[in-house]
Amino acid sequence: MNMKKVLLTLALIILVMQSRGQSFEGIIKWAITMDITDPKMKAEMEEAQKRMKDPANQAKIKEMEEKMNDPQFKAMMESNPQMKSQMDNMMKMMKGGDLSSFIPKGSTAKVKDGNTLYSMEGGIMSNYEILSLKGKNESYQIDRQNKTYYVMPHNTETSETEKNVTVTKTSETTKILGYSCTKYIVEYADEKHKTQQILWATKDIPGLDLKNMASNRMSRTQKIYYDKIDGVPLKIEIHVEQGNMVMEAKEIKKQSLAVSDFTLPADYKKVDMPYGVK
Repeated sequence: MNMKKVLLTLALIILVMQSRGQSFEGIIKWAITMDITDPKMKAEMEEAQKRMKDPANQAKIKEMEEKMNDPQFKAMMESNPQMKSQMDNMMKMMKGGDLSSFIPKGSTAKVKDGNTLYSMEGGIMSNYEILSLKGKNESYQIDRQNKTYYVMPHNTETSETEKNVTVTKTSETTKILGYSCTKYIVEYADEKHKTQQILWATKDIPGLDLKNMASNRMSRTQKIYYDKIDGVPLKIEIHVEQGNMVMEAKEIKKQSLAVSDFTLPADYKKVDMPYGVK
């Protein structure tokens, strides 16, 4: 499992964690940190960082940006606003010359009546929001800048890897935001990689419970048995061969939210799901 998949898994975990049958209403904010520990990958990233900052490469990026302003190219991109938004975001990050800008620094989940609106701060997904509605077997990735969205079907099949996952409840506890949390260890492996996830879950927040949403798995690669975890995780650690990533709740605020936050705008255009997204 590579770090790109880790990022996707984190986003899906939090989205799924908030979305089904919950009475909680409010906002949950998270901080995300990543540490590359594999020497080979660390060296490759440092080399890529140097190449990105190289004046010759920066000149090529500028040339590419100018080509993107060509009328014919712009017309082609206007027919695919999702790709245009992704390319614009990518170009902005490449011009900055900092690989860390591709990695999200935080995320926010708005929760109301079992619905969730999820967004990332920083990284390549910062232009988008994901809307998950109670009772719907699909979610929606929304691009408000281009007034478009596409449908993300949920998956209800259980993969072979999911069948082999182990969830161990430990006696370790800690406090996060004043809530008492219990440590769970989740382990699984595919044909190439082993992954360990550590979840710190609390039962002290009324209206949030993973057992109520065990069936809402959006991805074929989702690998957690939610019904084996009591409460809701406030901290998730993912450990793979290449490094570690941590997502930890930094603010939980109960408040009334507008119904319009959880409604697809009528004037937004539905577009096809980008190639490679499942």
